[in-house]
Amino acid sequence: MSTHPSASPASLSLYDARPFFEKALQFGVLNGIIDQQKLDAIGADAPKGMVQIARYFGSEFLRPELEKAKDRIVNLVSLCLESTSGGDLRQAAESLRDHSFLSRSKGGSDLLKRLIAMPQNSHFGMNERSGFTDDHIPLLAKWSLRSLADYQAELAKRNQVAQVIDAAIWLADALGMEADELEEAGKDGEAVIRTALLVLTARRTDMPDWVAFEKMVAALRKKYGAGNTGAGLSAIPIALPKNLPTQYQAVVEAVRQSILADLPKILDATLPARKLFDQGPAFMGRYFWVEDGLSEVDHHDRSASRAWNKATAGHSDDSSLLTLFLCVATGSAPKTILTEKGAASLIRKIRKTGLQPELTSHYIQSHAPEQHRDGYAQLWSDFLEEAQPTLHSDLDYTLNDALALLRRECNVRETVSAN
Repeated sequence: MSTHPSASPASLSLYDARPFFEKALQFGVLNGIIDQQKLDAIGADAPKGMVQIARYFGSEFLRPELEKAKDRIVNLVSLCLESTSGGDLRQAAESLRDHSFLSRSKGGSDLLKRLIAMPQNSHFGMNERSGFTDDHIPLLAKWSLRSLADYQAELAKRNQVAQVIDAAIWLADALGMEADELEEAGKDGEAVIRTALLVLTARRTDMPDWVAFEKMVAALRKKYGAGNTGAGLSAIPIALPKNLPTQYQAVVEAVRQSILADLPKILDATLPARKLFDQGPAFMGRYFWVEDGLSEVDHHDRSASRAWNKATAGHSDDSSLLTLFLCVATGSAPKTILTEKGAASLIRKIRKTGLQPELTSHYIQSHAPEQHRDGYAQLWSDFLEEAQPTLHSDLDYTLNDALALLRRECNVRETVSAN
Protein backbone atom coordinates (compact mmCIF):
# COMPACT_ATOMS: atom_id res chain seq x y z
CA MET A 1 0.00 0.00 0.00
CA SER A 2 1.31 3.43 -0.92
CA THR A 3 2.25 5.74 1.94
CA HIS A 4 2.28 8.85 -0.28
CA PRO A 5 0.43 11.71 1.55
CA SER A 6 -1.93 12.24 -1.40
CA ALA A 7 -3.11 8.67 -1.25
CA SER A 8 -4.79 8.98 2.13
CA PRO A 9 -5.82 12.52 3.18
CA ALA A 10 -7.80 11.03 6.05
CA SER A 11 -4.62 9.68 7.59
CA LEU A 12 -3.23 13.20 7.73
CA SER A 13 -6.29 14.37 9.62
CA LEU A 14 -6.08 11.50 12.04
CA TYR A 15 -2.36 11.31 12.77
CA ASP A 16 -0.67 14.54 11.65
CA ALA A 17 -0.54 16.90 14.63
CA ARG A 18 0.69 19.90 12.62
CA PRO A 19 -1.55 22.98 12.18
CA PHE A 20 -4.23 22.50 9.53
CA PHE A 21 -2.64 25.23 7.40
CA GLU A 22 0.58 23.23 7.08
CA LYS A 23 -1.31 20.07 6.22
CA ALA A 24 -3.33 21.88 3.55
CA LEU A 25 -0.22 23.55 2.17
CA GLN A 26 1.67 20.25 1.87
CA PHE A 27 -1.33 18.56 0.28
CA GLY A 28 -1.62 21.38 -2.24
CA VAL A 29 2.07 21.24 -3.19
CA LEU A 30 2.18 17.44 -3.51
CA ASN A 31 -0.97 17.38 -5.63
CA GLY A 32 -0.08 20.26 -7.96
CA ILE A 33 -2.70 22.62 -6.57
CA ILE A 34 -0.22 25.16 -5.20
CA ASP A 35 2.69 26.23 -7.39
CA GLN A 36 5.97 27.96 -6.61
CA GLN A 37 4.56 31.39 -7.38
CA LYS A 38 1.88 30.90 -4.74
CA LEU A 39 4.47 29.63 -2.25
CA ASP A 40 6.53 32.77 -2.85
CA ALA A 41 3.45 34.94 -2.29
CA ILE A 42 2.69 33.18 1.00
CA GLY A 43 6.33 33.57 2.03
CA ALA A 44 6.11 37.31 1.36
CA ASP A 45 2.74 37.82 3.05
CA ALA A 46 3.42 35.86 6.24
CA PRO A 47 6.04 38.24 7.73
CA LYS A 48 3.84 41.25 6.95
CA GLY A 49 0.91 39.60 8.65
CA MET A 50 2.98 38.68 11.69
CA VAL A 51 4.08 42.29 12.16
CA GLN A 52 0.49 43.53 11.78
CA ILE A 53 -0.78 41.03 14.36
CA ALA A 54 2.04 41.78 16.81
CA ARG A 55 1.26 45.49 16.52
CA TYR A 56 -2.49 44.91 16.99
CA PHE A 57 -2.08 42.89 20.18
CA GLY A 58 1.00 44.53 21.64
CA SER A 59 4.24 45.58 19.97
CA GLU A 60 5.99 44.55 16.76
CA PHE A 61 9.35 45.45 18.30
CA LEU A 62 9.44 42.68 20.93
CA ARG A 63 10.65 39.25 19.88
CA PRO A 64 8.24 37.33 22.18
CA GLU A 65 5.33 39.25 20.62
CA LEU A 66 6.52 38.36 17.13
CA GLU A 67 6.89 34.70 18.10
CA LYS A 68 3.37 34.69 19.44
CA ALA A 69 2.18 36.52 16.31
CA LYS A 70 3.62 33.68 14.22
CA ASP A 71 1.54 31.18 16.17
CA ARG A 72 -1.50 33.40 15.90
CA ILE A 73 -1.37 33.90 12.14
CA VAL A 74 -0.90 30.18 11.51
CA ASN A 75 -3.79 29.41 13.84
CA LEU A 76 -6.07 32.03 12.27
CA VAL A 77 -5.37 30.75 8.77
CA SER A 78 -5.91 27.18 9.98
CA LEU A 79 -9.20 28.15 11.59
CA CYS A 80 -10.44 29.81 8.41
CA LEU A 81 -9.38 26.93 6.15
CA GLU A 82 -10.63 24.10 8.34
CA SER A 83 -13.90 25.83 9.19
CA THR A 84 -14.78 26.71 5.59
CA SER A 85 -13.61 23.42 4.08
CA GLY A 86 -15.05 21.16 6.74
CA GLY A 87 -11.61 19.57 7.11
CA ASP A 88 -11.30 18.66 3.42
CA LEU A 89 -7.62 19.15 2.52
CA ARG A 90 -8.29 19.55 -1.21
CA GLN A 91 -10.83 22.30 -0.65
CA ALA A 92 -8.50 23.97 1.84
CA ALA A 93 -5.57 23.82 -0.62
CA GLU A 94 -7.74 25.30 -3.36
CA SER A 95 -8.75 28.10 -0.99
CA LEU A 96 -5.07 28.85 -0.37
CA ARG A 97 -4.49 28.87 -4.11
CA ASP A 98 -7.43 31.15 -4.91
CA HIS A 99 -7.04 33.65 -2.06
CA SER A 100 -4.19 35.49 -0.43
CA PHE A 101 -2.62 34.22 2.77
CA LEU A 102 -3.53 37.44 4.56
CA SER A 103 -7.17 37.13 3.48
CA ARG A 104 -7.32 33.67 5.11
CA SER A 105 -5.83 35.17 8.27
CA LYS A 106 -8.48 37.89 8.23
CA GLY A 107 -11.13 35.24 7.61
CA GLY A 108 -10.12 33.44 10.80
CA SER A 109 -10.05 36.72 12.71
CA ASP A 110 -13.53 37.64 11.44
CA LEU A 111 -14.90 34.27 12.59
CA LEU A 112 -13.56 34.92 16.10
CA LYS A 113 -14.80 38.52 16.19
CA ARG A 114 -18.31 37.39 15.31
CA LEU A 115 -18.09 34.70 17.98
CA ILE A 116 -16.91 37.10 20.68
CA ALA A 117 -19.66 39.61 19.84
CA MET A 118 -22.34 36.95 20.30
CA PRO A 119 -24.14 36.83 23.67
CA GLN A 120 -22.74 34.46 26.28
CA ASN A 121 -25.97 34.12 28.26
CA SER A 122 -29.64 34.85 27.76
CA HIS A 123 -29.89 37.68 30.30
CA PHE A 124 -30.70 40.94 28.50
CA GLY A 125 -29.01 42.98 31.20
CA MET A 126 -25.66 41.27 30.60
CA ASN A 127 -25.42 41.59 26.83
CA GLU A 128 -24.54 44.58 24.69
CA ARG A 129 -25.68 44.06 21.11
CA SER A 130 -23.05 46.42 19.74
CA GLY A 131 -20.80 44.01 17.87
CA PHE A 132 -17.05 43.65 18.29
CA THR A 133 -15.31 46.64 19.89
CA ASP A 134 -11.80 47.49 21.05
CA ASP A 135 -12.77 46.32 24.52
CA HIS A 136 -12.92 42.79 23.10
CA ILE A 137 -9.31 42.79 21.83
CA PRO A 138 -7.93 40.96 24.92
CA LEU A 139 -10.51 38.21 24.33
CA LEU A 140 -9.54 38.02 20.67
CA ALA A 141 -5.91 37.63 21.74
CA LYS A 142 -6.87 34.54 23.76
CA TRP A 143 -9.14 33.05 21.12
CA SER A 144 -6.58 33.55 18.34
CA LEU A 145 -4.57 30.73 19.92
CA ARG A 146 -7.50 28.37 20.58
CA SER A 147 -8.32 25.27 18.52
CA LEU A 148 -11.09 24.73 15.99
CA ALA A 149 -12.77 22.33 18.45
CA ASP A 150 -12.84 25.06 21.11
CA TYR A 151 -14.27 27.51 18.57
CA GLN A 152 -16.98 25.10 17.40
CA ALA A 153 -18.04 24.22 20.96
CA GLU A 154 -18.28 27.88 21.95
CA LEU A 155 -20.11 28.74 18.72
CA ALA A 156 -22.72 26.04 19.35
CA LYS A 157 -23.27 27.31 22.89
CA ARG A 158 -23.56 30.95 21.86
CA ASN A 159 -25.84 30.11 18.94
CA GLN A 160 -28.20 28.48 21.42
CA VAL A 161 -28.13 31.57 23.64
CA ALA A 162 -28.68 33.87 20.65
CA GLN A 163 -31.72 31.84 19.61
CA VAL A 164 -33.22 32.19 23.09
CA ILE A 165 -32.69 35.97 23.00
CA ASP A 166 -34.06 36.32 19.46
CA ALA A 167 -37.07 34.15 20.27
CA ALA A 168 -37.78 36.27 23.36
CA ILE A 169 -37.58 39.43 21.25
CA TRP A 170 -39.94 37.93 18.65
CA LEU A 171 -42.52 36.88 21.25
CA ALA A 172 -42.31 40.18 23.14
CA ASP A 173 -42.74 42.10 19.89
CA ALA A 174 -45.86 40.06 19.12
CA LEU A 175 -47.18 41.21 22.50
CA GLY A 176 -46.38 44.89 21.98
CA MET A 177 -42.97 45.18 23.65
CA GLU A 178 -39.87 46.32 21.75
CA ALA A 179 -36.34 44.94 21.99
CA ASP A 180 -35.04 48.20 23.51
CA GLU A 181 -37.57 47.89 26.31
CA LEU A 182 -36.46 44.32 27.01
CA GLU A 183 -32.83 45.40 27.18
CA GLU A 184 -33.73 48.26 29.49
CA ALA A 185 -35.70 45.87 31.72
CA GLY A 186 -32.61 43.63 31.93
CA LYS A 187 -34.35 40.29 32.51
CA ASP A 188 -33.62 36.77 31.32
CA GLY A 189 -34.73 35.73 27.83
CA GLU A 190 -36.19 32.43 29.04
CA ALA A 191 -38.26 34.32 31.63
CA VAL A 192 -39.67 36.49 28.83
CA ILE A 193 -40.56 33.39 26.79
CA ARG A 194 -42.25 31.69 29.77
CA THR A 195 -44.42 34.70 30.48
CA ALA A 196 -45.23 35.20 26.79
CA LEU A 197 -46.47 31.61 26.53
CA LEU A 198 -48.62 32.07 29.66
CA VAL A 199 -50.00 35.32 28.23
CA LEU A 200 -50.96 33.59 24.99
CA THR A 201 -52.51 30.71 26.93
CA ALA A 202 -54.59 33.24 28.89
CA ARG A 203 -55.62 34.84 25.55
CA ARG A 204 -54.16 38.21 26.46
CA THR A 205 -52.47 40.54 24.01
CA ASP A 206 -49.85 42.49 25.99
CA MET A 207 -46.82 41.75 28.12
CA PRO A 208 -48.10 42.27 31.67
CA ASP A 209 -46.99 44.52 34.49
CA TRP A 210 -47.11 42.93 37.94
CA VAL A 211 -50.79 43.77 38.49
CA ALA A 212 -51.79 42.23 35.15
CA PHE A 213 -49.46 39.26 35.75
CA GLU A 214 -51.07 38.57 39.12
CA LYS A 215 -54.55 38.80 37.60
CA MET A 216 -53.50 36.46 34.78
CA VAL A 217 -52.25 33.85 37.25
CA ALA A 218 -55.50 34.13 39.20
CA ALA A 219 -57.49 33.61 35.98
CA LEU A 220 -55.42 30.57 35.02
CA ARG A 221 -55.89 29.10 38.48
CA LYS A 222 -59.62 29.65 38.31
CA LYS A 223 -59.92 28.08 34.85
CA TYR A 224 -57.43 25.23 35.08
CA GLY A 225 -56.48 24.80 38.73
CA ALA A 226 -59.48 22.88 40.05
CA GLY A 227 -59.23 19.19 39.26
CA ASN A 228 -56.11 19.55 37.13
CA THR A 229 -53.41 17.74 39.05
CA GLY A 230 -50.81 15.19 38.02
CA ALA A 231 -51.35 13.89 34.50
CA GLY A 232 -54.35 16.19 34.07
CA LEU A 233 -52.04 19.19 33.83
CA SER A 234 -51.07 18.15 30.32
CA ALA A 235 -54.54 19.17 29.17
CA ILE A 236 -53.75 22.85 29.74
CA PRO A 237 -53.28 24.35 26.26
CA ILE A 238 -49.82 25.87 26.56
CA ALA A 239 -48.77 25.74 22.94
CA LEU A 240 -46.27 27.34 20.59
CA PRO A 241 -47.65 30.23 18.52
CA LYS A 242 -48.72 28.95 15.11
CA ASN A 243 -46.70 31.63 13.32
CA LEU A 244 -43.53 31.12 15.38
CA PRO A 245 -40.55 31.09 12.95
CA THR A 246 -39.02 27.66 12.45
CA GLN A 247 -35.60 28.68 13.79
CA TYR A 248 -37.09 29.47 17.20
CA GLN A 249 -39.31 26.43 17.63
CA ALA A 250 -36.76 24.16 19.34
CA VAL A 251 -35.70 26.68 22.00
CA VAL A 252 -39.27 27.79 22.69
CA GLU A 253 -40.40 24.19 22.97
CA ALA A 254 -37.68 23.53 25.56
CA VAL A 255 -38.91 26.52 27.59
CA ARG A 256 -42.52 25.33 27.18
CA GLN A 257 -41.55 22.04 28.78
CA SER A 258 -40.14 23.94 31.77
CA ILE A 259 -43.50 25.71 32.20
CA LEU A 260 -45.26 22.35 32.27
CA ALA A 261 -42.93 21.34 35.10
CA ASP A 262 -43.85 24.57 36.93
CA LEU A 263 -47.62 24.19 36.50
CA PRO A 264 -48.39 22.36 39.77
CA LYS A 265 -47.12 25.37 41.73
CA ILE A 266 -48.42 28.00 39.29
CA LEU A 267 -51.95 26.59 39.59
CA ASP A 268 -51.82 26.04 43.35
CA ALA A 269 -54.27 28.61 44.69
CA THR A 270 -52.89 28.20 48.21
CA LEU A 271 -49.62 29.86 47.13
CA PRO A 272 -49.92 33.68 46.92
CA ALA A 273 -48.63 34.83 43.54
CA ARG A 274 -46.32 37.45 45.02
CA LYS A 275 -44.77 34.93 47.40
CA LEU A 276 -44.31 32.35 44.63
CA PHE A 277 -43.01 34.47 41.75
CA ASP A 278 -41.31 37.39 43.48
CA GLN A 279 -40.13 35.93 46.78
CA GLY A 280 -39.74 32.18 46.31
CA PRO A 281 -36.10 31.21 45.57
CA ALA A 282 -37.08 28.65 42.91
CA PHE A 283 -39.21 31.12 40.93
CA MET A 284 -37.46 34.47 41.42
CA GLY A 285 -36.44 35.79 38.00
CA ARG A 286 -38.00 32.78 36.28
CA TYR A 287 -40.94 34.76 34.89
CA PHE A 288 -41.15 38.28 33.55
CA TRP A 289 -43.38 41.27 34.10
CA VAL A 290 -42.98 44.92 33.16
CA GLU A 291 -41.86 47.01 36.11
CA ASP A 292 -44.61 49.62 36.40
CA GLY A 293 -44.48 51.44 39.70
CA LEU A 294 -47.54 53.56 38.87
CA SER A 295 -49.74 50.52 38.35
CA GLU A 296 -48.60 49.00 41.62
CA VAL A 297 -49.11 52.26 43.50
CA ASP A 298 -52.68 52.49 42.25
CA HIS A 299 -53.37 48.81 42.81
CA HIS A 300 -52.13 48.64 46.37
CA ASP A 301 -53.40 52.12 47.34
CA ARG A 302 -50.15 53.12 48.99
CA SER A 303 -49.89 56.37 50.80
CA ALA A 304 -48.70 59.38 48.85
CA SER A 305 -45.59 59.93 50.92
CA ARG A 306 -44.48 56.30 50.70
CA ALA A 307 -44.99 56.19 46.93
CA TRP A 308 -43.20 59.50 46.46
CA ASN A 309 -40.21 58.49 48.56
CA LYS A 310 -39.95 55.20 46.70
CA ALA A 311 -40.14 56.87 43.29
CA THR A 312 -37.64 59.64 44.04
CA ALA A 313 -35.33 57.58 46.27
CA GLY A 314 -34.93 60.72 48.35
CA HIS A 315 -33.73 62.92 45.45
CA SER A 316 -35.31 66.35 45.14
CA ASP A 317 -33.07 68.14 42.61
CA ASP A 318 -34.68 69.39 39.40
CA SER A 319 -32.84 66.93 37.13
CA SER A 320 -33.99 63.91 39.13
CA LEU A 321 -37.56 65.18 39.30
CA LEU A 322 -37.74 65.95 35.57
CA THR A 323 -36.40 62.48 34.78
CA LEU A 324 -39.13 61.00 36.98
CA PHE A 325 -41.84 63.23 35.45
CA LEU A 326 -40.82 62.34 31.89
CA CYS A 327 -40.90 58.61 32.65
CA VAL A 328 -44.39 58.97 34.13
CA ALA A 329 -45.62 60.93 31.10
CA THR A 330 -44.53 58.10 28.78
CA GLY A 331 -46.08 55.37 30.89
CA SER A 332 -42.64 53.98 31.78
CA ALA A 333 -41.43 52.80 35.16
CA PRO A 334 -40.58 55.87 37.29
CA LYS A 335 -36.83 56.51 37.46
CA THR A 336 -34.67 59.39 38.60
CA ILE A 337 -31.72 58.44 36.37
CA LEU A 338 -31.51 57.00 32.86
CA THR A 339 -28.77 55.26 30.96
CA GLU A 340 -27.88 56.57 27.51
CA LYS A 341 -29.67 53.60 26.00
CA GLY A 342 -32.67 54.14 28.27
CA ALA A 343 -32.87 57.81 27.29
CA ALA A 344 -32.79 56.91 23.59
CA SER A 345 -35.48 54.28 24.12
CA LEU A 346 -37.64 56.85 25.94
CA ILE A 347 -37.30 59.32 23.05
CA ARG A 348 -38.27 56.66 20.51
CA LYS A 349 -41.29 55.77 22.66
CA ILE A 350 -42.34 59.43 22.79
CA ARG A 351 -42.13 59.70 19.02
CA LYS A 352 -44.05 56.49 18.55
CA THR A 353 -46.88 56.87 21.08
CA GLY A 354 -46.59 60.48 22.25
CA LEU A 355 -46.37 62.14 25.66
CA GLN A 356 -49.22 62.19 28.17
CA PRO A 357 -48.36 65.26 30.31
CA GLU A 358 -51.59 64.88 32.25
CA LEU A 359 -50.29 61.62 33.75
CA THR A 360 -47.45 63.55 35.36
CA SER A 361 -49.73 66.36 36.50
CA HIS A 362 -52.01 63.80 38.16
CA TYR A 363 -49.00 62.01 39.64
CA ILE A 364 -47.68 65.22 41.19
CA GLN A 365 -51.07 66.06 42.67
CA SER A 366 -51.60 62.54 44.00
CA HIS A 367 -48.15 61.73 45.37
CA ALA A 368 -45.90 64.77 45.79
CA PRO A 369 -45.65 66.40 49.23
CA GLU A 370 -48.47 68.93 49.42
CA GLN A 371 -46.19 71.91 50.11
CA HIS A 372 -44.20 71.26 46.91
CA ARG A 373 -46.99 70.38 44.46
CA ASP A 374 -47.37 73.82 42.89
CA GLY A 375 -43.62 74.22 42.46
CA TYR A 376 -43.24 70.79 40.91
CA ALA A 377 -46.18 71.43 38.59
CA GLN A 378 -44.55 74.67 37.41
CA LEU A 379 -41.20 72.89 36.91
CA TRP A 380 -42.93 70.30 34.73
CA SER A 381 -44.87 72.94 32.78
CA ASP A 382 -41.73 74.98 32.06
CA PHE A 383 -39.87 71.86 30.92
CA LEU A 384 -42.69 70.84 28.57
CA GLU A 385 -42.81 74.26 26.95
CA GLU A 386 -39.10 74.07 26.09
CA ALA A 387 -38.69 70.36 25.45
CA GLN A 388 -41.72 69.17 23.48
CA PRO A 389 -40.67 70.58 20.06
CA THR A 390 -37.30 68.84 20.30
CA LEU A 391 -38.64 65.58 21.72
CA HIS A 392 -41.24 65.32 18.94
CA SER A 393 -39.05 66.67 16.10
CA ASP A 394 -39.14 64.62 12.89
CA LEU A 395 -35.96 66.35 11.75
CA ASP A 396 -33.88 64.97 14.63
CA TYR A 397 -33.90 61.43 13.22
CA THR A 398 -30.54 60.57 14.84
CA LEU A 399 -31.89 61.64 18.28
CA ASN A 400 -28.83 63.86 18.82
CA ASP A 401 -30.78 67.02 19.73
CA ALA A 402 -33.24 65.19 21.97
CA LEU A 403 -30.46 63.32 23.77
CA ALA A 404 -28.56 66.57 24.28
CA LEU A 405 -31.70 68.08 25.80
CA LEU A 406 -32.15 65.17 28.23
CA ARG A 407 -28.49 65.23 29.21
CA ARG A 408 -28.85 68.93 30.06
CA GLU A 409 -32.20 68.87 31.86
CA CYS A 410 -32.48 65.32 33.23
CA ASN A 411 -30.18 62.70 34.76
CA VAL A 412 -28.59 60.66 31.97
CA ARG A 413 -25.68 58.43 32.92
CA GLU A 414 -22.97 57.86 30.35
CA THR A 415 -22.62 54.23 29.34
CA VAL A 416 -19.25 52.81 30.42
CA SER A 417 -18.09 49.76 28.47
CA ALA A 418 -17.17 46.72 30.54
CA ASN A 419 -13.60 45.52 30.31
